[in-house]
Amino acid sequence: MHSSPPHGERISGRVAEIEPQQIRVMFDLAAAADGDLVHLEVGEPDFDTPEHVVEAAFEAARRGETRYTANAGVLELRRALAEKRSEETGSAVDPDSELIVTNGGVEALHLAIHAVADPGDEVVIPTPTWPNPISQTRLADAVPVELPMAATDGFAPDPDRIVEAIGPDTAAVLVTSPSNPTGKLVSETAIDRIATAAAEHEAYVIADEVYRELTYGETPRPAASVTDHDEWVLSIGSFSKTYAMTGWRVGWLHGPADVVDELVTIHESTTSCVNTPAQHAAIAALTGPQEPIDEMKAAFRDRRDYVVDRLESIPHVSADRPEGAFYAFVDVSALEGSSAEIARRLLSKYDVVTAPGTAFGDGGEGYLRLSFAADRERLAVGLDRIESMVKTELGLE
Repeated sequence: MHSSPPHGERISGRVAEIEPQQIRVMFDLAAAADGDLVHLEVGEPDFDTPEHVVEAAFEAARRGETRYTANAGVLELRRALAEKRSEETGSAVDPDSELIVTNGGVEALHLAIHAVADPGDEVVIPTPTWPNPISQTRLADAVPVELPMAATDGFAPDPDRIVEAIGPDTAAVLVTSPSNPTGKLVSETAIDRIATAAAEHEAYVIADEVYRELTYGETPRPAASVTDHDEWVLSIGSFSKTYAMTGWRVGWLHGPADVVDELVTIHESTTSCVNTPAQHAAIAALTGPQEPIDEMKAAFRDRRDYVVDRLESIPHVSADRPEGAFYAFVDVSALEGSSAEIARRLLSKYDVVTAPGTAFGDGGEGYLRLSFAADRERLAVGLDRIESMVKTELGLE
C-alpha cells in the first residue's frame, strides 16, 4: 500500500500563501446552515439575463457558432465594444489590437497583472477593495501594497496617499470606480493625478470599471478619457453586473496594443477563448434594447435608498450612501468582536449572510458588506434581523 503523497510540499508557495477568502468562507458556512437564510453577501444581480440576450445565445448555437473563436474574441463583439469605447473616450479604439474579450472581469484583472508585473514588482492597491487583485498579485510573484483609506472620509480614495506610494518598483496601481465594497467613485481629478504619477514611473493604472454603468448619478467617464496618459491605462469591464450575466463569464480589457498582444498570448495558454455562444449573447446585450438595464438600475437605486435609510434608523449602525454598485458598507464597530465574528454570529443566530469587512483589506475591520441585489421583501427581513441583533447585543431591547 502506498502512502498519500505530500501534496502540501509540492504546492507553489505563491498559492500556499493565499488564505481562503472570507467571502468564500461565508458562502461555505451558509451552504451548510439550515433555516430561512437571507442572502445579503451575494455580489450579483438577482434579475434574470434579459430575454433577447438569452435568445441570441440560442440562435448562435443553433447556427453552429460552437467552435473556437479568435483568442482575442469574436471580431463582431470587439467591434461593438470598440465603437462604444470610442464614443465614451473620444478617441478611436482599434478592435483588432486594443481589445481582448476575457472570461469575466476577473480574468481581465488576472491577465493585466501577470502581463505588467514582474516578480518582486509592486502593485499599489487602495483598500477596502475586492480581494481578488491582491491574490492575483501574489500569484504573479509580485507584491501587493495595500493602502487603507480613511473611514472618516467614507473610504474615499485619497490621491495624495496613492501618489506617494508610487515608486520605482511600482508596476501598476489599481483604481476601482465605483468601489466594491463601498460604492465610492474616484473623481476625474484624482484619476488624472494617479495616472500622471504612474506614467512618470512607467507604471500602469489598472482601471476596474466593472460597475461604472451601475452608478446613481451621471455615468462617469472612463478613466482613459480623463488623462493625457491613456497609453498607461488598462481599462477593465464586464457584462456580468450591468447586464445580469454573471454566469455567462464575459469580460473585456481595453489598452495599448503592445500590452493587449501580451494578454492574448497569456490568454491563449490558459483559457484559449471565451465561450462562443456567450460572446454572441454579449453582442446582443451591447447592441440590443437597453430598457431591461434601465429597469434594473432603477430598482437598485430604490433599494439603495431603502437600505441606507433603514440602516440610519438602527441605533449605533451607519452606512454612507453608495454612489454606485449595489453594496452598503455598514459600520458595526459598536458590536463586540471582529467583523468576521460579527458576520458569523449574524449568520448562526439570525440567519443573515453578509461579508465581513476584513475580506476587503485590513481597513475594513468593524464593517460588514451588505448587498442590496436582493428583492425588497428579503431586504426588509434581513434588516429586521440585523436590527434585532444590534438591539439585543447592545441591551437596547
